[in-house]
Parts: sequence; structure tokens; C-alpha cells
Amino acid sequence: MNQKSVALPRENRKDHPASIKRQTLRQKLAAYRKTPGSLAILILLILSAVITVGALIALIGYILVMGIPHLRPSLFAWEYNSENVSMMPAIINTVIITALSLIIAVPLGIGSAIYLVEYAKRGSKLVSLVRITAETLSGIPSIVYGLFGYLMLVIACGFKYSILSGGLTLAIMILPVIMRTTEEALKSVPDSFREGSFALGAGRLRTVFKIVLPSAVPGILSGIILGMGRVVGETAALMYTAGTVAGVADGLFASGRTLSVHMYLLLSEGLYTDQAYGTAVILLIMVVLLNGVSGLIAKRLAKGLQ
Repeated sequence: MNQKSVALPRENRKDHPASIKRQTLRQKLAAYRKTPGSLAILILLILSAVITVGALIALIGYILVMGIPHLRPSLFAWEYNSENVSMMPAIINTVIITALSLIIAVPLGIGSAIYLVEYAKRGSKLVSLVRITAETLSGIPSIVYGLFGYLMLVIACGFKYSILSGGLTLAIMILPVIMRTTEEALKSVPDSFREGSFALGAGRLRTVFKIVLPSAVPGILSGIILGMGRVVGETAALMYTAGTVAGVADGLFASGRTLSVHMYLLLSEGLYTDQAYGTAVILLIMVVLLNGVSGLIAKRLAKGLQ
């Protein structure tokens, strides 16, 4: 009489990786007794994670507790005056400057990364020089960018205090971040993808735009998200370039304050501290929404490419 063998679930098989690596708490403690250094490193890692998360929660909680009670409809009036201290003009200027800086920096950053990874000779001195320069620019304080924008754009180019001066300065500031993250994303694409495309008769340009770039989209979007967050929260560079006019900018050559500059000025004056905390809440919400939306887009693109 033939008996049918019953197949066990994969998780219950002895040869399954999950069952092999599964350990009880007693086994883990016994292993850590043999290697006390590993236990010390684990404790330090857990402690670091707890401190980081705790500091973040404390900061966000403090901003929300201090700012939410002071959110009033007058803070969202279209025009700013000394009575309502509206932040709506600053919100609009923030969106304009963010869009302008991304429009300038994203194509330049992605194009530079494509040249360094796909076209430039690997190991050349030019590539090394460009990478060192980009890493150096990433570590320069924002106040130095503001001084450069003031001397070059506001004075030398004659743009004066304007949205254009601020947008160009921030584009230069986030360009190294976008370029380096895009470069790393392109490097993570396996060479077999390129070789397969070349074997089918595709040229280098078609391979880059049809094979390599779609595979690197999630990493590229991560760099754009980082640059966007830095633009929204920037203050020092914009005070030297975009100005501090409390109103919606009439054009690219008009001055206007962003939300972060608006909050700083309210606190420095000392007369509108409550409104400054309310502005901080809105700024925090804007950053979270921008990062969240960008993250969802990156996940959907990644799923679509799988």
C-alpha cells in the first residue's frame, strides 16, 4: 500500500534558513557569555537607538505642545501685517524657492552623475577630482554659501535680494548631495544589465535611459528628498540672498522670506514668540509631508520596476 508523503511547510523544514537561524533566548545568552564583546556592542547599539529615538520624540513633542495651542486662522491670512503675523506668504515663497532650486539642481546633479559613472573613464584623475570637490562642497556650512550668493549673485550679477538669488544659492548647495547619491545609485546597478543591453544592440545612451536610470530611481529619489529637506529648513543662506520681505514675492527678481526665515525673525524680535512656535509646527508638518509623499513615490516606482 502506497502512502502519500505529506510535504511540510517550508518554515518547518530543518533545511530552511529561518529554522536554522532561529535561536531561543537561553541559546543567545549562552553565546553572549562566550563572546562578551558582542554583548557590549549590542548593548551600546540598543542604547544609541533608544537615545536617538527619544531625542527625536522629545523634540517633536516639544514643538507640538508649544506650537499647536497658538495656531489661529489669522496666521494663514493672505497678507502679512503686525497684527496677524501671517505665515502664508512665507509658505508660498518656500514652495517657489524649493521648486526653483530643484528644477536647477536635479538635472545638473543627475547629468553629472551619469557622466562620471557611465561615460568617464573609471579611475581617471578627473573623476577623482570631481568626487573630492563634491564631498568638500557637501561639508561647507550654509552661511558660506550665503556669503558666496551675496557676493556673486546679489552684487556681482545684479540680482539683488530676490527669489532667484536664493533659489540659485540653494541649488548650488544641494547639487553635491544629489550628484553623490545619484552616483551611488547608478553604481549599484549590476553591470550585467548594461552588458545584456549592449548584447541586444542598444547604444550607450539608450542603455542609460532605458535600463540603468529606471533601476536607480529609488536611490536618485532619496538624494532629491535629502536636498528638498535641506532647502525647506535653510535659513542662513537665504537671509543673505532672498531677503526678509514679509510678503508674497511678485516675481523671481522680488525679495521674500521663507518659512524658516520667518520663524527665525519672529523669535529674534522677541515680540511674537507664540506665533514662532506655531510656525515651527507648520514647518515640521511640511517637511514630514514632503518626505512622506516622496517616499511613497519612490516605493511605487520601485514596485513598478520589479
